[in-house]
Amino acid sequence: MIVKSFEIEKLKSKICDLHLIYGDNYGAKEDLVNNFYIKNFQGEILRYDENEILNNSDEFILSLFNKSLFQNDKLIIISRGTDKLIKVINHVLENKLSNIKIVIKSSILEKKSKLRTLFEKEKRTVCIPVYSDDSRTLGSIVHNFIRENNLKLSQEIINILVERSKGDRIFLKSELEKLQNLSLSKKKISIDDIIKLSNLAENFTVFELSDNYLAKNSKRVSNILNENNYSSEDCILIIRTLLNKSKRLLKIRNEIDNNENIDQVISRFKPPIFWKEKNIVKKQAQSWSTSEVKEIIIKINNLEALVKKNVANSTLFVSDFVSNF
Repeated sequence: MIVKSFEIEKLKSKICDLHLIYGDNYGAKEDLVNNFYIKNFQGEILRYDENEILNNSDEFILSLFNKSLFQNDKLIIISRGTDKLIKVINHVLENKLSNIKIVIKSSILEKKSKLRTLFEKEKRTVCIPVYSDDSRTLGSIVHNFIRENNLKLSQEIINILVERSKGDRIFLKSELEKLQNLSLSKKKISIDDIIKLSNLAENFTVFELSDNYLAKNSKRVSNILNENNYSSEDCILIIRTLLNKSKRLLKIRNEIDNNENIDQVISRFKPPIFWKEKNIVKKQAQSWSTSEVKEIIIKINNLEALVKKNVANSTLFVSDFVSNF
């Protein structure tokens, strides 16, 4: 059963134990999980990565159906889901879960994906696709933030915040958190305040580093690394920027593979590519094959998991990664 993300409230009247959320919008997936599934949930919340499930599939399945007199409701969240979970899901469908809801988070799933097909067609499952944030969605996030925090911001400031978020609600929310802290000591916020507040976005070193990495400009990448002293928080921002730009590059490469002209693909790409970026985006598309981009996306995801587990060495991990193509 397919449910659009904006229709999610409809699920409150339905009983479904298996939910799949897929797409390239990491921030939207996190918002959906936190605000709809986790918020107000009173039971036990368990989190797994797909590999943890696959490495101990029999034990995992057994734990689902072992009942206890003192069993509480459980919410199981599985990250990085792929078609490899099909066997486990089919086993769950053949039986009936009791007081357990499973939510699987996946990246982009093609139409031929077995996991996506199963969740779309099966009446007892829910399939929720999430898409990239556009300016309207991001603007709505800003307006909600302003209303909730009783702030007054000009439309020009709102536009700057949306533009600097680079289409990613995670970046946008990071800037809004800074704005909230500033509002505690300053009632009237100006454009200059916004520019100074987002100092990392101001010099664009993170975006420049990501762009030059994907364009395979090794000399420029080396210079950027030497000129900056990134913190662990910056490293997460670099990884998220790399991942978003890589996913955009994958979409571009897919269109080029369909015998499309590279300049036409870039010109009509949605959301639009800023004119200053077009040359380097073209170089990126010429520097990687489609299969290579898919591999690099997997590697970036693995890098993020590694950095989150070893925060103290995050700068070393990220520097090593972007220094080697």
